[in-house]
Amino acid sequence: MTAQLSFPPLLQGQPAPDGADPFERAQALAALGCDGGTIVHAIQADRLRAAVVFAPETSLDQAMAMLPLCAVGFQNALGALAPPEVAVHLSWDGQIRVNGARCGFFRAAASTREPEEIPDWLVIGWEVALMPTGAVPGETPDVTALYEEGCADLSPAGLVESWSRHMLAWLHRWEEEGNAPLHAEWMGLVQGVGEDVTREDVSGTFLGTDDRFGMLIRTADATRLVPMTELLETGR
Repeated sequence: MTAQLSFPPLLQGQPAPDGADPFERAQALAALGCDGGTIVHAIQADRLRAAVVFAPETSLDQAMAMLPLCAVGFQNALGALAPPEVAVHLSWDGQIRVNGARCGFFRAAASTREPEEIPDWLVIGWEVALMPTGAVPGETPDVTALYEEGCADLSPAGLVESWSRHMLAWLHRWEEEGNAPLHAEWMGLVQGVGEDVTREDVSGTFLGTDDRFGMLIRTADATRLVPMTELLETGR
């Protein structure tokens, strides 16, 4: 199902063709030279998906701030629309967690994987479950859906529109103030700090992140950095 949504100035919405993945569609449009700020979206009965195209003017390792920026915007949007008892948190690797259970995820792709290059485009996509599929209620307690968590009255279209506004507000603030305010907000939402973690064959304690959002892992003999560029999926 597609819908015509309303977005703030500087952003342009485009429904994904029936059955198309907005994340893949956004990459294809970006490769063809679409404008930055293009949002591709898809509203289905069981899930909600969206992706936004950025045209970075900084190196990829700096532009990866758009992943936590979009995630914080989503948390702010859902937190404002959901009932007050619904807790919305994030994970370093892009998971969306609602009342402690996985409910969706963020993902990223770019025209390059070289951290020092300025990418032609960067796409940040997200997906959130509206209704559970396939599992017997209670069978997968670590996986949930918004309608199971007291959000049955939430408008999926309204959530995409609200996310776009919060995301754009954070983008303006990031352009004016840099990473620091975003980093502070994001670290207040990220789960797992102080817990054991394994990323890219590095195992240890998740200490937090550096100023470019890279994961800091304390091992037995050192502190290792896993840059956020490691989360990139293969671009087109």
